[in-house]
Amino acid sequence: MSTKTSDPANAGQIRETRLADALSERYLAYAMSTIMSRSLPDVRDGLKPVHRRLLYAMRQLKLDPAQGFKKCARVVGDVIGKYHPHGDQSVYDALVRLAQDFAVRYPLVDGQGNFGNIDGDNAAAMRYTEARMTAVAAALMNGLDEDAVDFRPTYDGEDHEPIVMPAAFPNLLANGAAGIAVGMATNIPPHNAGELCAGLIKLIDNPDTSIAELVRCVPGPDFPTGGVLVEPRENILEAYATGRGSFRLRARWEVEKLSHGLFQVVVTEIPYQVQKAKLVERIADLMVLKKLPLLADVRDESTDLIRLVFEPRTRAVEPEHLMEMLFKNTELEIRFGLNMNVLDGDNTPRVMNLREVLRAFLAHRQDVLIRRSNHRLAKINHRLEVLDGYLVAYLNLDEVIRIIRFEDEPKVSLMSTFDLTEVQADAILNMRLRSLRKLEEMEIKNEHAKLTEEKEGLEALLASESLRWEKIRDEVEEMREKFGKKTALGKRRTEIGDAPEEIEVPLEALIEREPIMVICSKMGWIRALKGHTSDISDLKFKDGDEGRFALKAFTTDKLLIMSTEGRCYTMSCDKLPGGRGHGEPIRLTIDLPQEHDIVAMVIHKPGRNLLVASSAGRGFQVAEADVVAQTKNGKQILNLGKDEEAKICLPVDKDHVAVLGENRKLLIYPVSEVPEMTRGRGVILQKYRQGGMADLVLFNLEEGLSWTMGGSEGRTRTVTELAEWIGKRAGAGRMPPTGFPRSNRFE
Repeated sequence: MSTKTSDPANAGQIRETRLADALSERYLAYAMSTIMSRSLPDVRDGLKPVHRRLLYAMRQLKLDPAQGFKKCARVVGDVIGKYHPHGDQSVYDALVRLAQDFAVRYPLVDGQGNFGNIDGDNAAAMRYTEARMTAVAAALMNGLDEDAVDFRPTYDGEDHEPIVMPAAFPNLLANGAAGIAVGMATNIPPHNAGELCAGLIKLIDNPDTSIAELVRCVPGPDFPTGGVLVEPRENILEAYATGRGSFRLRARWEVEKLSHGLFQVVVTEIPYQVQKAKLVERIADLMVLKKLPLLADVRDESTDLIRLVFEPRTRAVEPEHLMEMLFKNTELEIRFGLNMNVLDGDNTPRVMNLREVLRAFLAHRQDVLIRRSNHRLAKINHRLEVLDGYLVAYLNLDEVIRIIRFEDEPKVSLMSTFDLTEVQADAILNMRLRSLRKLEEMEIKNEHAKLTEEKEGLEALLASESLRWEKIRDEVEEMREKFGKKTALGKRRTEIGDAPEEIEVPLEALIEREPIMVICSKMGWIRALKGHTSDISDLKFKDGDEGRFALKAFTTDKLLIMSTEGRCYTMSCDKLPGGRGHGEPIRLTIDLPQEHDIVAMVIHKPGRNLLVASSAGRGFQVAEADVVAQTKNGKQILNLGKDEEAKICLPVDKDHVAVLGENRKLLIYPVSEVPEMTRGRGVILQKYRQGGMADLVLFNLEEGLSWTMGGSEGRTRTVTELAEWIGKRAGAGRMPPTGFPRSNRFE
């Protein structure tokens, strides 16, 4: 499509163009305006236009740190009236943030009145609050009257404003910045000014300093609200090397011991930009949703200092487990992004790394030093010119007085008679009579000598780059003394911690550890008695029922149950019914079919193995971790053939296995010969021509093999000479020692 464009000089100045081109042109203009005039800070002073205009307006109002306060409404009025034609509320919000010590690491505004708080409450209206500049803000503008920077006309052309501040303070990194422009954004965390000064000095001494060496001086952000930085060192280095990354920040906490073995966790510092009230509200909501099972209560006991109190559900809860759960689910841990996208010295947006940002600041300081030196040199030259004229006047005082009294054009006459410049002649004519004293002459000579010496120093400074860097180094040292770590404001607040290891919060942490006795009857009624008791003879069971299993455990344990179908079930001991009455049928908790029975019950111990075996004499070892079931349906462990059933499930805590067949043959071999599997039918433990396995036990060979003798006394016999029964796994075995029970069982 062709484009027809009329001459803009024509009447009405109407230009015809494609809609797409017009939109593109205007959107680009809007985008550049947003980037350069609103959202991105300048790398030299770290300020956006609104902040720069606020500080300049306060300076024009003489709101210096040593002066009194003025109403914020007056400041905002001057800003929007002279420099920043935007809404008053947005300008006031920007002013308020510069005064909040929890939002800005080094406040630029000293506020008086209600300027909001860390809970997220708003500041009072601007007609009630007052403000003045801080020493940091004054340092940013030091040199404005000495031609340190360029000025530009304000939006209405009636005044002028600085394009950038002289910035004796490294504000960009010290206070950070955040902003969203069109197609780009910036997010820079605050840092410690003393550490930044150390990095600047290192860069002055060695311009080729690596980023790794700079990171030793600037180890990480320093947030106004403190906290603990737990980002790995290599990630921090990479972020500063590329200008992009993120930092993991956690709340600072401590444990307070209470009476009776109780404790509470107290959070004393929360992450940057987290509103305390919303944080507490969020935690309370998660407690209602049962997402924080380790937490019983949360209280906000904060005054001027942060104090959030967390009560654990039980005394058995580990403080580390409680905090790990809170870190994962709440804003007690955050990730603060780093995107050092700023406007460089040419007003071009780009992402810089740490070294580039520090170099840009130093380059700006050198420009400021040169401009201030030239400005001062011009002032000195002008003053020396005037003083030279004064000295001529004192040497020819009578003639000068005569010319002034009697000549029609004394200025021209003075210039021609004494070869004076116009500046010198004007100065002599403007001199007061009382200055014509001998003492004044001596003062002028002394001033001339001092200014001449200062001029020589400035000329040497301007001629030597090394002298300029030495001067800048002294300025940085002075800044470090004023705002460094030895001062109350400059002391590091954010601790640089080690990267935390991942902590898995066990379910046992939710339960108070108490001793119990697990009782299960032959008919499958289960219960838990408090305490560890060895005498259970007085326990009562239903008619026709009797005790079968009695295990010492704790409420934090898991109970492993093997059924005759080779399936393993898991029960939490804290969920077992109490000891009153006969308990409850175990089938209410696990899906154990009626046609199958319980083979064994074992208290789970992580890291241990179980030996499982079927009536066919096949079996294997299995890790207990592979046995634990997560559902009431259980987990199939031992696969069975037709007419087979699971018969054995024993903890592997001995070194030998003794297998007894239904044919009354005994075989002994090391338990290590039984392989480990996760599930299956297993290997042959003992070979039979007919029948299957009758019994199996594990024992230590040094202690000997024991079995229970028949009779009412229940005597036990132990045999240590077992060499003739020791063989290889899957062997047939031999007849047991004389006197072995006719029941064909070890117990």
